[in-house]
This record gives sequence, structure tokens and C-alpha cells, in this order.
Amino acid sequence: MYKQLISEQRSQFFFLLQRKTQRKEIAHIVGISQSTLSRELKRNSSPSGKYVWFKADRMAIERRKRSIANAALSPGLVWRIKQTIIDEQWSPRQISGVLKKEGVSVSHQSIYNIIHADATGELARHTRHKLKYRHRPKCKASPIANRTSIHQRPKEANGKRFGDFEMDLIVDRYNHAILTIVERSTNMLFMTKLPQGKKSEPLAREVRRLLLPYRKHIKTITTDNGPEFAAHKMITEYLGTIVYFADPYASWQKGTIENTNKLIRQYIPKKANFDDFTDKKIENIQKKINRRPRQKLNFKTPKSEFYRKI
Repeated sequence: MYKQLISEQRSQFFFLLQRKTQRKEIAHIVGISQSTLSRELKRNSSPSGKYVWFKADRMAIERRKRSIANAALSPGLVWRIKQTIIDEQWSPRQISGVLKKEGVSVSHQSIYNIIHADATGELARHTRHKLKYRHRPKCKASPIANRTSIHQRPKEANGKRFGDFEMDLIVDRYNHAILTIVERSTNMLFMTKLPQGKKSEPLAREVRRLLLPYRKHIKTITTDNGPEFAAHKMITEYLGTIVYFADPYASWQKGTIENTNKLIRQYIPKKANFDDFTDKKIENIQKKINRRPRQKLNFKTPKSEFYRKI
């Protein structure tokens, strides 16, 4: 039986196809059968055979006659869904999950249909992907002395136990930087502006400031090969944990922080100047993301789950 797909899965297909990933591997990564993938590509590709995810999504939605699907939702419920998207930037799956816990059954696909049906584009602007595919630039690998490879990281650091962290930077065109750190099992985010930009030793001191209160709970920290993390030995000295480095160009090895950075970009667009964001505004963005319900947490929030572990 053909499985109905969601927009996020179609964007994954597109990304992996662009990287010339084998179809068998794509099906495994996305969590569907090869037959479902083959039928999706056959039904929703362009006449020339090209697969573009947002066009495929539009074709599938039209096929399911979105107007009929949305007619069952009351105006009050639709208004609440729209306000949650605009005010809190929750994903359709998050909204659907929370409503289900309240006894209200609305599929996440129905919420995607509401977004697609919004002719103004206002709802789409408040979604993580803006309902369009955007390329993510690759960072050049840089040799770091005495680095410890991710392949030496304990197998227990699989994202399920508490205390495994990932860290990264987001930067603007003016070379300003924001440090982001996330605890993998709860998705709890810590972030701060770096007054001295990408300098490694000041960055290490900011990592200490953010994580020192939780030192006894920290088991591992994983990051990429950017030269800004060259002072990793300082972090080890401060926090008593090894910093592990992902393979070059292997962003999926630290997927939790990559996905978290995408959430942050809803509030701090790539074209933004970080000077326009005060420390208070950065703090408010962190709080907003940490109070989003997550499907992996049974629609509880990162903040509640993190401090429950603490």
C-alpha cells in the first residue's frame, strides 16, 4: 500500500538525490520502503523527470483535494492553528501532537494543507523551511591539533542517554558568531553571542560559562572541524570531558545541532546582522525554542525534560 508522505520527507528526498545517494539508502534514511520511494518519484516528478520537493508536495496536495480535507476543521480550530504557527513557530507535527493530547484529532498533513492554502504566504514564512528548499553551505575542514575522532566516541553516546552534547556556530556575513550547544536526548539549547567572533580561546571560555553548572552530567561533546574549536583542550580542562570531532563534511554525524540551528534561523535569518540582536533577544529566542513541544519527547518540551533529568 502506498504510504502518504509529508513535506519534510520530500525535502529529504530532494537533498539526498542532489547528493546522488542510492535509492536504497535514501529509503533507509527516510524510513520508508523502496516501493514507496519509487512511486513518489514516479507520481510527483516533472514531465522531464526532475524531482523538486516543493513542486512534488504541491502536486500531492492537489491530488488529495486539500479544500475538502480542511472543511472538517472548525473556524476556531483553524484560527488557533494559524496563531500557533505565527506566534510560536511550531511545526505541523508539534501542533498535531499537542492537540491530540487535548483530545483534538488533527493530522499534521491537514495543518500543512492550511499552510499551503494561505495565499498571503504569512504562514509559510513562519515555518522552518519556509516551504522551500535551501542549500546549506559546507564548511571547509581545518586541521586541529590533538583532535579526537567521533569514531572513538563511546557507543553509548547514541543520542538516547542524557549528557551527550553537540556544539556549533552560526555566523553572519560580517563575521559575527553565535555559539550553539544542544543536549542530544532532550534537545535542550544553550546559545550566546561571541563578542570576539570565531576566536577559539574566548569561545572555549563561553562553553565553560554555559555548561559549567551541569558539569557533572556532561559525558561527551561533539563538534565539527572549524578552527574556532581548536582550543578543545581548554574545554576538556574546564568541564572534564573529551571533545569529539565529526568527519569532514559529515554534518549528519552531529544532526541534532544541525537541526537546532535550522530552528534558530527562523528567528535569525542568514542575511541578518547579529549586531541587531541584543543578548536579551538571543536569550528570548533560546527560551522560545526550548519551550517548543517535540515529537521525540512525546510532545513535552526540551526545558521540562532537561531539568527533570537534572
